[in-house]
Amino acid sequence: MRVALFITCLCDLFFPEVGESTVRLLRRLGVEVTFPAGQTCCGQPAYNTGYTTEARDVARNLIEAFEREAPGLPVVTPSGSCAAMIRHHYPRLFADEPAWAARAAAFAERVYELSEFIVHVLGRTDLGGRYPAVATFHRSCHMARGLGLVEEPLALLRAVEGLELVDLPHPGECCGFGGTFAVKMAELSEAMVDAKIRTIEETGAQLLVGCDVGCLMHIGGRLRRLGRPVRVLHLAQLLDEATRPARQTA
Repeated sequence: MRVALFITCLCDLFFPEVGESTVRLLRRLGVEVTFPAGQTCCGQPAYNTGYTTEARDVARNLIEAFEREAPGLPVVTPSGSCAAMIRHHYPRLFADEPAWAARAAAFAERVYELSEFIVHVLGRTDLGGRYPAVATFHRSCHMARGLGLVEEPLALLRAVEGLELVDLPHPGECCGFGGTFAVKMAELSEAMVDAKIRTIEETGAQLLVGCDVGCLMHIGGRLRRLGRPVRVLHLAQLLDEATRPARQTA
């Protein structure tokens, strides 16, 4: 199978290692990965801040890039938030432009969040990995509520040999990131992430795993400022590390 990778702007600028792990993992699963060089942001920051015209321009560019450079291919992204933006909000962005609405809907049908693609398209949950550690999982809002994806990443984590997965208390509570919300409402955002960190510490986990780098950046940054020892990993990173041949034979 051949897919196109949508890396997202946060991964590209701040977490390129997540993109690298995503590619290695997919290749290990027998998937050929191509990367449309013309891709940019999905437009979510502008859209969530009320700049609909600017978001529409960015969305057009992204759709055109994947139509031109990866026609017809499934599009896989290591971001539930960006996948939700494309799937649910692109059709609304172009509601008054029938031709573009059709192109946006066709593009949205091709887009999969990483765990969604592995579980529902590849039909895999047990990837044969090993990672001895205690971990807990952060359920990001857009992925769980926007895409309805909750069990998919958990199924992949539960199948990792040696990984003890501990339930995170109050999993539906937001971490306080919310894109520009964390900037505009900094004090409230800080209070929310501190509450999230208290629940993480309750689990005794060594690792916090998630599927959205925005949330992981927010929580991880606060953990570092507070001097907490919890390691923060994207799902792609953990599965990549777990399934590396050298690790399996160690």
